[in-house]
Amino acid sequence: MTIPYAGATSGMKARDEITKTLQRFGCESVGFMDDFTEGSILLAFKHRGRQVQLRASAKGWAAMSLKEKPWSSARKSSRLQWEQAALAQGLIAVNSILRDWVKGQVTAVETGILSFEQVFMPHMLTDNGQTLVERVSTLNLLPPPQ
Repeated sequence: MTIPYAGATSGMKARDEITKTLQRFGCESVGFMDDFTEGSILLAFKHRGRQVQLRASAKGWAAMSLKEKPWSSARKSSRLQWEQAALAQGLIAVNSILRDWVKGQVTAVETGILSFEQVFMPHMLTDNGQTLVERVSTLNLLPPPQ
């Protein structure tokens, strides 16, 4: 299996493209925050007064990469170094994945396929600062998966 975005080389270039896409879409502000402890990236933006936050974890990408290319004693690096390298590449890959996701979602809204709410509502901030998807989960508003 080919690991998607394994060849991604620049998180900053992808972030620049996300910012430009969201600016063209009419967003008043766009920002990124790296959480090195969690191995995730937070993309936050404001569109027509609505705040949106999307947290993307690089750990899932790193786990997929490590499953496909596991560490072995024949490698020149230690197991920890191998895992850290996978997470570092995951952080780069996540930026590119977010770029493509944002482009797709914005295009869907602009072409009338979906509304802004249909696309971004799960990631909109509620009155207590949680995203809607976090709030729904906290309140157990959906039945558990089977």
